[in-house]
Amino acid sequence: MINGHVSTRGFMDREELDIWLGRGILGLLLAVLIVAPLAMGAVLQSQFVMVQLLTVLILIAWGARIWIKPKPRLLWVPTCWVVIAFTLYAGIAYWLADIEYIARMEWIKVLVYAFLFFVIVNNFFRQESIQAISYVLVTMALVLAVYAGLQFLTGSNQVWGMPRPEQYAGRGSGTYICPNHLAGFLEMVLPIGLAFVLGGRLGHVWRIVLVYACGVILAGIAVTVSRGGWIATGLALGVLLVFLLSRPGYRIPAAAALIVLIAGGVWFLGNTRLSQERFDQIVVSGRVDNPRFDLWQSAWEMWRDHPWLGVGPAHFNERFPQYRPESIQAMPDRAHNDYLNTLADFGVLGLGGVLLALGLVAWGFFRSWRQVRRSSDDFGAKRSNRSAFVLGAGIGMLAILLHSWVDFNMHIPANAIVAVTLIGLLSTHWRHISDRYWVRLRLLGKIAATLVLLAGILYLGIESVRRLREQAAFKRAAMAKPGSEKGIKALRDAFEMEPNNAETAYSLGERFRAKSWQGDFDYEKWARKAIQWFERATAINPYHYRAEVRLGMCWDWLGDHEKADSHFDRALELDPNGYFTMAYVGWHYVQMERYAKAKPYLERSRSLKPRDNPVAKTYLRRVRNHLAEKQ
Repeated sequence: MINGHVSTRGFMDREELDIWLGRGILGLLLAVLIVAPLAMGAVLQSQFVMVQLLTVLILIAWGARIWIKPKPRLLWVPTCWVVIAFTLYAGIAYWLADIEYIARMEWIKVLVYAFLFFVIVNNFFRQESIQAISYVLVTMALVLAVYAGLQFLTGSNQVWGMPRPEQYAGRGSGTYICPNHLAGFLEMVLPIGLAFVLGGRLGHVWRIVLVYACGVILAGIAVTVSRGGWIATGLALGVLLVFLLSRPGYRIPAAAALIVLIAGGVWFLGNTRLSQERFDQIVVSGRVDNPRFDLWQSAWEMWRDHPWLGVGPAHFNERFPQYRPESIQAMPDRAHNDYLNTLADFGVLGLGGVLLALGLVAWGFFRSWRQVRRSSDDFGAKRSNRSAFVLGAGIGMLAILLHSWVDFNMHIPANAIVAVTLIGLLSTHWRHISDRYWVRLRLLGKIAATLVLLAGILYLGIESVRRLREQAAFKRAAMAKPGSEKGIKALRDAFEMEPNNAETAYSLGERFRAKSWQGDFDYEKWARKAIQWFERATAINPYHYRAEVRLGMCWDWLGDHEKADSHFDRALELDPNGYFTMAYVGWHYVQMERYAKAKPYLERSRSLKPRDNPVAKTYLRRVRNHLAEKQ
């Protein structure tokens, strides 16, 4: 007390610190939104760990803010309950999964997305924050679109100096590997920029800049030559522009934008050879055909065998060989349909949770839109950045949800994070509907929230350190000479850090098998070491058909064909339509000099993959020559 008055200095200090913590959280979120797409979509563990660490810092800052803020509150909208329920369900699915390591990596992603959602919902109410996030997203989309345009115009098939698969040659992908995923990022952001141009309260300079940015982003979507991206963008922008056509004062600019969109699309499709070829590939022999249809069938069959809980988080790719159609010999990674992929991985319960969350987001969008529109005098009479963002973000989510029917954008972390960001920011507008969604955090509430955040910080932090150490060991192994002790030691170090990674065990088995195959006097010792590691791989991942094949090869090499038989039989059970497995089963029978038995397996392998199949080609020639000599 000073001169009879209570000092408010401490209170003011806490308020000022709260402001700076809020700015810090915003800066860290913006860093996530920038880093994830630049890191090739943060698909690989070595890339996603950067997002993971940034999320840890965000949680630390939010935890501090809960205690520093004078009167902390949580905005608890209906979507929060579904996010909590799905996160817990994903944790249970991880606990029950057959392949722990793969399921854990997916569980960590779900945790990161869930924490980011709650951070966004409870920290970014002010329009300045929402606009800052919007402008950063538009800027990132502009940069990626320019990069994609350069790839398209120069014919470059590289990303950050690294080659992309040949199948993407001639298409722009920006910093992503797959052009379809760049299209997914751009199609979420473009409606936001366009809504600000047509309905936002901006100065003339900023409006011109946004018009330019939107034009470049639209061109970026075009050069991805993504059929799903084009259709999703066209439908979503069509909804946006038709809506604006119904609003007084926006009919002329909306009509002009619609004409430009249609004219530009027709010109691009009619004058670009690659785009014409892409659409021609849909129709084969007079009927609609696409490899995605076969993938969808495989995902559907997986779900039918595991209807309630699915095959396990991120297990689609590992279980795919058992359901492989003959037309697809590569490992697809995902089902190229986010809904079917979720159904296969998490079952009806998982997909139901996702659809319920999306339904609540849509319900909240329409309810909050009435409030936002009313506050800005019907959108058509008075420009409003708030209503522009709500409309643009809603249309952006519509675009990605449409595209998700034919691709797996929501399984690309960078795109999933943008979607979570838009959902979180849209959810903050529930506060306009009713004050009952606010929850005052008293002492017990603050302690409970802190414990949850602390658990997340510790878990994600520890896992981040493990990933960094594991990736450092992998890097040392990659830099070492093949078969060298240095490389083997690095892989052993990686396995000690993460003993549930079947691929590390498999890689060690391959190193020892290669040493044994050199045929030196100690070949048997190395073969038995290889067997030990391949057996570890199959113990960790019971669906690892390649490890089963290698086990059979090692036993053949040691002369125990009976043991080899059991492993090749298991490989055929796990991968009944795979060219790789068929080729080595044929190879197995050649080692046993059972040439007539080997022939059908080698022939089937060649029919499944006529090109780039040296094992089947070489041994089939040998088998045919031998059988011809006997005749």
